[in-house]
Amino acid sequence: MNILIGDDHLLFREGMCRLLTQLSADASFTEAGTFDEALAFCQSDQEFDLILLDLQMPGWPGFSGIQQICELQAGTPVVIVSASESQSDVRAALDAGASGFIPKSSSVKIMLGALNLVFSGGIYVPPVAIHGDSNSTVGQGASSGQPGAPSLTQRQRDVLRCLREGKSNKQIAYELGLSEGTVKIHVTAVMRSLGVRNRTQAVIASSEMLP
Repeated sequence: MNILIGDDHLLFREGMCRLLTQLSADASFTEAGTFDEALAFCQSDQEFDLILLDLQMPGWPGFSGIQQICELQAGTPVVIVSASESQSDVRAALDAGASGFIPKSSSVKIMLGALNLVFSGGIYVPPVAIHGDSNSTVGQGASSGQPGAPSLTQRQRDVLRCLREGKSNKQIAYELGLSEGTVKIHVTAVMRSLGVRNRTQAVIASSEMLP
């Protein structure tokens, strides 16, 4: 297993190398301290099985950088490992093509579980992206005005409308200009807010919320 670790902190990179040997004892590591270095490795003849990137590395061009990496190493999962726990950062990273977003505050158990999920073809999303930032719905919630009505962001209401129209995650992603990973986050958040377990129940529960 060939793994690229992009982070400007040497100690963190060394720690990740030790941690990732638990996934594969014979893993080999390539380390990059700047985004430009990581980009150069991805432009070379090397093919990676996993790419871990920090946000705001020296030379970081913004979330378009994730898209660049994903295009250069097509089919290789790119996972963001960041000190940020901002819901907007998580969504932007997934929209750019990342296969997961792991906060650096995560435990070793969570980090290994997240990477195993990514390797199995899933997308890891931290709980903060599902529950939402504490102030993410302030001024954005559009409840029906009924007492106890769940407060959803405008984007969540857009997703809910698409669910009511029977659209798949792929169709919703295309219509709203989002990645399928981000749509999954919104669908999960909507179901949690409505207290339901599946899409059909969400549609039924929302019948009095949306016109």
